[in-house]
Order: sequence, then C-alpha cells, then structure tokens
Amino acid sequence: MKRLLIAAAGLGLVLAIAIIAFEGFGAVTEAFAAVGYGLFAVVLLRLAEISGAGFAWWIVFPTGSRSHPLYLCVWVRLIREAINTLLPVAQVGGEIVGARVMTLFGTAAGVAGATVLVDILMQVVSLFFFVIVGVGILAMYGADDALVGSMMVGISIMGVALAGFFVAQRFGGAKLIDRALMAAANRSGWSALANLATLHDNLVRIYADVPRFLTALLVHLAFWFLGAVEVLVALNLMGYPVSYLDAVVVESLGQAVRAAGFLIPGALGVQEAGFIAVCAVFGIPAPAAVALSLVKRVPEIVLGPPFLFAWHGHEVNALSRKR
Repeated sequence: MKRLLIAAAGLGLVLAIAIIAFEGFGAVTEAFAAVGYGLFAVVLLRLAEISGAGFAWWIVFPTGSRSHPLYLCVWVRLIREAINTLLPVAQVGGEIVGARVMTLFGTAAGVAGATVLVDILMQVVSLFFFVIVGVGILAMYGADDALVGSMMVGISIMGVALAGFFVAQRFGGAKLIDRALMAAANRSGWSALANLATLHDNLVRIYADVPRFLTALLVHLAFWFLGAVEVLVALNLMGYPVSYLDAVVVESLGQAVRAAGFLIPGALGVQEAGFIAVCAVFGIPAPAAVALSLVKRVPEIVLGPPFLFAWHGHEVNALSRKR
C-alpha cells in the first residue's frame, strides 16, 4: 500500500508539473509573484482555519473525557494536517497519527479514536453543505444547466456516501472493529488494542449529545467559509477582482475536487486541474488558476514541516519513557 501511495504521489507531481509547463512557467510564475506579501495573509488565514478545526474537534470530546486543554487539540490538529498534506498517506494517515498522539497525552485510546472518526465525518459533512452553497451561488449566476446538473449528481452521490458512513458509525459498524481489536489483544497481549476496543461505546456517547455535535459541525462550516478569503485575497492581488461570493464558489468546488482526489497524496495535479476548471467559469485564465492552486499550497509548506518535527518529538519522548 505504501509503495502504491508513493507511486500515486509521483504521478501527481508529474501531472502538476505538466500542467504548469503546459500553461507556461513564465505566466504561472508572474501570476504567483503578483500575490506578494499576500502570501503571509494566506498563511495566517490557514492557521486560523486549522485552529478552528481543532476547536471543533475539542467540542465533540465527551464531557467526562475532556481532561486536556483546547490548545492540545489545536496542536494535534496541526500535526494531522501536516501529515495529510506532506506525506504519502492518502490524506487520511494524519487522523490515525492524531489519535495516537492524543493517547500519548493521556487520552483513552477508545475516546481518541472515536473523536477522530466523528471529526472526519463532521469535516466532510460541513464540506458537503459548503459545496451545496457554492453550487447554489453558481446556479444563481445563471451558469450552464448541464454544468450545474452534473455537480448536483456528484453532490447526491456524496450525500449517500456520507449517510452510509454515519449509519455505520452510529448503529453498530464499529462493533466489528471492537471484536477484531479484542481478539488481537487476547492473542498478543497488546493492552493498547484492548483499550481501543471501547470505540463503539464512545461513538454512541458522542452522537447522543446532539447539541454538542451540531455546534462542532457549525464551527467546521464557518471555517470553510473563512477559507474562501484565501481565494479572495489571492485573485484580487493577481488583478482579478472577484467578489466574496465568487470566492466561495471557487473555494467550495476546488475543495470538492481535492476531496475527490484523496487517494493521491496532497491531491497533486488534481487540485491544479480542478482550479483551472472552476476559475474558467469566471473568465480567469488557466495560468492564474494554477498560480492560485500554488498559493494555496504555500501554507502547507510553511506550516507543515515544524509540525512533522513536533510529531517526531512526541514519538521520541514516548519511546524514551517506555524504555
């Protein structure tokens, strides 16, 4: 699996470079350079967005299990993001590591695993609603009916998949994982697996607290809308004065394309192609669209490495304590 992901990352990188070359290195570089100091604003916005996601994650922890401070969830959320964007893990490996790091700070494994699963669902559900808003704005603008129709079909498929994911979590799907973990724990004596076998019970506890779950979902949704400001800043500095609603359309559909390419680490190439298609609706040329995609990768490169080193430090400390 690891080799497959590395190969996918390599192909994605080749695709991204090919797209940039096709559109012209000079034109893309010129559009990217026009953003200038706006890159600092984009990085700060992304930091706020990830911190908001960490806050939403903290909210869903069951009341009796929230023994750690808010900043820890924000910190670990930044580690999750760094792993998902910079390592060949199909954009989900960070969630596993996030649960693991939380246990290093004393969170029960079953609680950490359950909250991560709920957090993944909340993030995708909030993206689902964000994309609906984007498509609705596009339809309001009088976009081509065939284009809007095809997007609605994609949204419908996404909705069915999300419903299935929720039903599996809420109504017993996690019990299968419980049994497998308990069997492995009995055979090998791995106490960590035995602790994680409370996954289903913790999922039930979390979903039973509807107000807390809905609050966290709304927080996630609010920070998706903040992400549209990145697009607004970048395109306006490039010389394409889009409105905030235009930016919401570009950001929501761009994120939908990125999510669809989750099997390719960092959605390399997929994100660039997606922005070209979405920006074309507003008459924004392809080189500027590619530059926008690169601008949105800058926070990943700036924020990611320090938190990869932080993760390494946590694991080293845990190994030292164990020894």
